[in-house]
Amino acid sequence: MAEDLKIVAQGTKQEQYETLIPQIEALLYGETDLVANLANVAAALKEQFRWFWVGFYLVKDDQLVLGPFQGPVACTRIAKGKGVCGSSWARQETLIVPDVEAFPGHIACSSLSRSEIVIPIFVNNEVVGVLDVDSSELNEFDETDALYLEQIIKLVNF
Repeated sequence: MAEDLKIVAQGTKQEQYETLIPQIEALLYGETDLVANLANVAAALKEQFRWFWVGFYLVKDDQLVLGPFQGPVACTRIAKGKGVCGSSWARQETLIVPDVEAFPGHIACSSLSRSEIVIPIFVNNEVVGVLDVDSSELNEFDETDALYLEQIIKLVNF
C-alpha cells in the first residue's frame, strides 16, 4: 500500500475507527520490523484523531522504555505500577483516565495532557508493552476507544 492515509473527520468515533483499521492492516501487511510497525500505528492514530500524544512503551529490564511515538518529547522510563502506564502494566488491564490530575501518582510528562488511555500489550499472557494515548481535552476516551485500540494492538506482530 502507498503510505497514504485517508482521514475521515466526519462520522462517529466508531465509524472513524472502522475506516482506519483496514488502512492500518494494509500498512502492517508484509512488514516484519516491529519498530517500523509501531511507528506507523502511532502516526496513523495521531493523524486520524489529532490526539496530543500517541506512542508505545516496551518492557525492558523490568521497566517501560519509550518506543515509537508521535507528539512532544516524553518520559523515557516508567517503573511498574507508577503513573497510568506503569499501573496499566501492573494491573494488566486497559485504563481510561478522564482527568489525569485526579489519577493518584500520575506522571506529568507534559502539563498539556488532560486525559489518557493506556492499553497493555500481551504476548503469551505477559505484558510486553503498552499503547499510551494522551489528549489535551478532559474525558476524551471511553469504552469505544478501548475496544478499537485493543483490536489495533492485536494487528501488530510482537
